[in-house]
Amino acid sequence: MTDTIDSARADDAPLTTSKRAPAAVDAALDSLIDKPGQGDADTLIGRTVTINRPRADLFAYWRDLTNLATFMDNVERIEMLDGKRSRWVVKAPGDTAVEWTAVITEEREGEMIAWASEEGADVPNSGRIDFRDAQGGRGTIVTATILYDPPSGIIGKVIAKMFQREPAIQARRDLRRFKQLMETGEIATGARNRRLLEEGKN
Repeated sequence: MTDTIDSARADDAPLTTSKRAPAAVDAALDSLIDKPGQGDADTLIGRTVTINRPRADLFAYWRDLTNLATFMDNVERIEMLDGKRSRWVVKAPGDTAVEWTAVITEEREGEMIAWASEEGADVPNSGRIDFRDAQGGRGTIVTATILYDPPSGIIGKVIAKMFQREPAIQARRDLRRFKQLMETGEIATGARNRRLLEEGKN
């Protein structure tokens, strides 16, 4: 299965926009949907960014899940329960929050991390982060592929997008923030609000 997913990514595009999209999405669904608590997840998103840092550095930063709150705007906190399990508290529309426990289901040092929320999650989700060398010594290509079930189905998805909490929008922003943090040591704030507003209209 890994070979299928990796070959589907040969054009460096996220799975949802790959030139081999049908095969890529099928591969991702096969890989992600058969996880604990994920049988009802129904929305697939993929985002890719190239970061001018070695794979090992990016993998190490991401693998310490408590670091994710430094660039994931909607994540309030992540608590490590053990080496594989973590508790997430994430902002939701209407000044509310959603919570879930996630478990790392697979990892390859310096290459990928896969996870799935446990049964009973407020927002069932699973996914993987892949790290691979960019051609020409341009750093690392980081691809996030996420399968999730919007609260209250399509209605919840529309409401979430209105409040700028729709995961497809947020994933793009978070990867940009991760790139800024890894390349410059900080996350730029100038012109950020205007760009976020423009993205929210897409």
